[in-house]
Amino acid sequence: MLSSISQLLMAQQKPIVLYPAGVPNSKKGPAAYAEKTVKDRVTMVTDPVMLPYYPEKEKANGAAVIICPGGGYGQLAIQHEGYDIAKKFNDIGITAFVLKYRLPSDDIMADKSIGPLQDAQRAIQLVRQNAVAWGLNPAKIGIIGFSAGGHLASTAGTHFDKAVIDNKENISLRPDFMILLYPVITFGQLAHRGSADNLIGKTPTQAQTDLYSNEKQVTANTPITFLVHAEDDGAVPVQNTLMFYDALLKAHVKAEMLIYPNGGHGFGLNNSTTKDHWFDHAINWLDANGMLTR
Repeated sequence: MLSSISQLLMAQQKPIVLYPAGVPNSKKGPAAYAEKTVKDRVTMVTDPVMLPYYPEKEKANGAAVIICPGGGYGQLAIQHEGYDIAKKFNDIGITAFVLKYRLPSDDIMADKSIGPLQDAQRAIQLVRQNAVAWGLNPAKIGIIGFSAGGHLASTAGTHFDKAVIDNKENISLRPDFMILLYPVITFGQLAHRGSADNLIGKTPTQAQTDLYSNEKQVTANTPITFLVHAEDDGAVPVQNTLMFYDALLKAHVKAEMLIYPNGGHGFGLNNSTTKDHWFDHAINWLDANGMLTR
């Protein structure tokens, strides 16, 4: 009982504002454009924040993860792909930050294609800047994303050398590891069309399509990656994960992939078609890569 109360209190930490001095790449939107939460789905974010979840002190191992919920770049599935995930990371001693990022919109952004990436880069920058103060290891800061959040996470992991935020201190924006669940990866033929249309519009140039097809952006410096997908995913074809894994192999980046035969899309922590738990595999992978020890 005391443990559950303690966890609840830790989960209620004050949100961390990403841009105290003003949100970059923003413009005044219509009066009706205001953040809404309906049935654990968040839309129309204008002031992005990180919601911190801290593990119990005796469990904390110094690692941190930034969580990017999915929702097709049109909403954020912030409960089952955000808060629930954060609590699982706390159980294994990892500090978690649920990223409530801006969704691409011409109504509030000068360039909607970089809005979500700005928030992901800023989150990494903030965590790394404050690592010592927050009891974290600046070399063990990862990112996890689901569906379109997986696209954002994989963009953060492949575009880190192109800062889209102010970075005068030249802080590394590179995640140390990525975990991608049924991720949108490509904006080509096998894209999740809604995510692509929301981020780069319905008539993008080929250069824009290629830029955000993250299987084309993998290099030898791409972070180690753990991937999970279901073969019968009817929203984001499993080939998105397969292409990214193949690109990682070709670049000699350490990667692990878990493909379920069933499970569909958006299952979060629990794929109801199997007794297997992908998070257990992720724990072993994190441990094998030295992320769970100080």
